[in-house]
Amino acid sequence: MVKTYLSGLRASWRSQSPSIRLIRLWLGVTWIYGGLDKATDPHFLGKTGATSISRVLTGYAGSSPIGFIFRHLIERSTLVGIVVMLSEFAIGLATLAWIAPTFIAFTGFTMSTGLWLAATWHVKPYFLGSDTAYAILWLAYFLALLGKRRRIDISLDRRGAIRLSLLGLGSGLATLGGQLTQRSLKASPEQLAKQIVREADLAVGQTHEFAAISGQPAILFRTANGVFAYSEICTHQGCTVAYFPKEKVLVCPCHQATYDPFDGAKVLSGPAPAPLEKIRVEVKGEWIVQL
Repeated sequence: MVKTYLSGLRASWRSQSPSIRLIRLWLGVTWIYGGLDKATDPHFLGKTGATSISRVLTGYAGSSPIGFIFRHLIERSTLVGIVVMLSEFAIGLATLAWIAPTFIAFTGFTMSTGLWLAATWHVKPYFLGSDTAYAILWLAYFLALLGKRRRIDISLDRRGAIRLSLLGLGSGLATLGGQLTQRSLKASPEQLAKQIVREADLAVGQTHEFAAISGQPAILFRTANGVFAYSEICTHQGCTVAYFPKEKVLVCPCHQATYDPFDGAKVLSGPAPAPLEKIRVEVKGEWIVQL
């Protein structure tokens, strides 16, 4: 069976024109790289940091024309992040390995279109947004594979089912490998626990997001009267709040609970039952640290 599959895989590359091979190679490698980049990012599955899936979904919820979908996903951001990583690995590996190629190509097109609506639909001029280019690449590849057929054949025989099972296993192992790699490179909790940011790097009136000793996302404020910080975990259902400097409030994107950070993070409106948890911080030497 293995020899038959490898023979078919080689034939799939030989039978394609150079231009289609190039598109297939580029898309496959890029999607694998996308999954690997997320799997090795220590912040991706967390609640804080610019690359955090929670932060990304929060941004999409406020700026995307389909933001209402992302608002429902914020509460399940870790699961969404895992699904995204597995999907990117699976699409990339399947593209290179010739597993359900037409279906995978359509899935890649759908994913790129979704990313365009989520992240780059507002980019002007449109050609500066990479998601539209990838959507067109996937669509061109899909149409080349579809040929004169009028439907996508997703029926599976026993060998096809085995290949898909191995694809799922490979995607899972790639994700796990990336996670283990980033954990081995990550600094110990003792190194990250106390020092938050140099005082000189945080001007009066600015905020700084950081991971608290407990691992939860937190936000630090510096004012003329000193420094203070709060957990960013909403006391309603655990979503991650965001700071709006113009209004000077912390707002939960899930159910719009609003807190006043300059008055003990008390609840101003919404369903939250209690203020945000306070994080003990102070200035020690050059650093602002958590106690």
